[in-house]
Amino acid sequence: QVQLVESGGGLVQAGGSLRLSCAASGSIFSINAMGWYRQAPGKERELVAVISRGGGSTYYVDSVKGRFTISRDNAKNTLYLQMNSLKPDDTAMYYCAASSSKQSIVVVTTLYDYWGQGTQVTVSS
Repeated sequence: QVQLVESGGGLVQAGGSLRLSCAASGSIFSINAMGWYRQAPGKERELVAVISRGGGSTYYVDSVKGRFTISRDNAKNTLYLQMNSLKPDDTAMYYCAASSSKQSIVVVTTLYDYWGQGTQVTVSS
């Protein structure tokens, strides 16, 4: 089993920045790709960014390209999401997810095996 705990969410004005963290513990050896999802009220959960096990490959949804950066520190078992130039549309609960799939980048939600509880990001206009 793997436990994921997110932190770093909060309230920020439009144009501001936040850095989310996700600390992993447990059977870390089983984790390959990791990703960030978000879900706004009344909307479906959306994949935001993915990073491969070694960090050499990444994926971003078009709406965050150039503004968000995903990274991971495997020595610290921590995943990050640096969010810059935040917009009100970025307001959502943000979830960390981990996959044991052999795929380098995982964009299929059902291939994520472990999920955190989420951290709220609110961007005011």
